[in-house]
Amino acid sequence: MSLHKDIQRLLQDIEMEVKYTRSFIGRDALSPAVMKAMAEVPRHEFVPEELRPFAYQNGPLGIGFGQTISQPYIVALMTDLLAVGPDSVVLEVGTGSGYQAAVLSRLVRQVYSLEIVPALAKAAAERLARLGYRNVEVKEGDGYHGWPAHAPFDGIIVTAAAPHIPAALIEQLRPGGRLVLPVGLPYSSQDLLLVEKDGEGNTQQRDILAVAFVPLTGDGQEVTS
Repeated sequence: MSLHKDIQRLLQDIEMEVKYTRSFIGRDALSPAVMKAMAEVPRHEFVPEELRPFAYQNGPLGIGFGQTISQPYIVALMTDLLAVGPDSVVLEVGTGSGYQAAVLSRLVRQVYSLEIVPALAKAAAERLARLGYRNVEVKEGDGYHGWPAHAPFDGIIVTAAAPHIPAALIEQLRPGGRLVLPVGLPYSSQDLLLVEKDGEGNTQQRDILAVAFVPLTGDGQEVTS
């Protein structure tokens, strides 16, 4: 099957997932801009070579170090929930292979991405540079503490499950901004949350969907390879 057909099939799978979950996510379709970004980013470039035959299937894939590249539907949904625009500056916690950052880069002015696993951070930075994603900066760091030097952010996305919402991420979110993250215990019940911050700095959150993510490491926790 050709790459074009693989991508079209993946987009159709995402659309089907949206319709199946619409009562939970509160929408019948994702924004055309998000779907366009999903079509433009070559997912096969962000998975291990031996898994490339499965790159355009709508499921997560292992990328080493106990980490995964997320299911494309979840990537698209979380991106859509951020509701960012061309002038937005976004923080991503959990670079992984760089796929989510690449998708975001098609929609915003700048992406700052943190990865706690040194080898993944280095590989993702090199991959994104090689593929021409010039508005993404990757740094090795503990996502629980965010990236204060570039705050406040118009949107923050976390691609691993935290047991609680990190306070630093709320602090670094611009009034009017959105934080999208999975919260819950590792390999147990987790919920995808949308947190919105108003002009007075108050937040409200909404449960979107039950999800399954690898745990967010850091804040004194150790990563095992």
